[in-house]
Amino acid sequence: MAKALVAYFSASGVTEKLAKNLAGAIGADIFEIVPEQIYTDADLNWQDPNSRSSVEMKDRSCRPAISSKVENMAQYDVIFVGFPVWWYREPSIIDTFAEGYDFSGKTIVPFATSGSSGIGESGMNIGNLAKDAHVFEGRRFAAGASAEELKAWAEEYL
Repeated sequence: MAKALVAYFSASGVTEKLAKNLAGAIGADIFEIVPEQIYTDADLNWQDPNSRSSVEMKDRSCRPAISSKVENMAQYDVIFVGFPVWWYREPSIIDTFAEGYDFSGKTIVPFATSGSSGIGESGMNIGNLAKDAHVFEGRRFAAGASAEELKAWAEEYL
């Protein structure tokens, strides 16, 4: 069986809960993608065009800094990358993560949380940044997805 990592960014705790359920269901290691500068409620106000998240999402080259790195990424075969959907795609900090490692020959599987938006082109975007990785389209889950549902989905990639 492949060695798996669940790496996730969660701004409000919804994605964190899902990521922990996924990691537990498949016996994967877990890594939280924590920004060096934590997002405040004001930063996350998508209705304010001048909020930090709005500004970051308008600039596709934006790469918010991450506070720590995965130790020994080479040991993992499959990396599940979780995030909330922002503006119909992955948050810019996920782009920072995708560019931060050598993913050659690895499988990357995005998963997302959202009230209603789909995962969009996140898989393609991550694939363009994580050179030489096999990146799947991924899937959006409801916040309350069960461990059984997550395990059944994830086993396709393990």
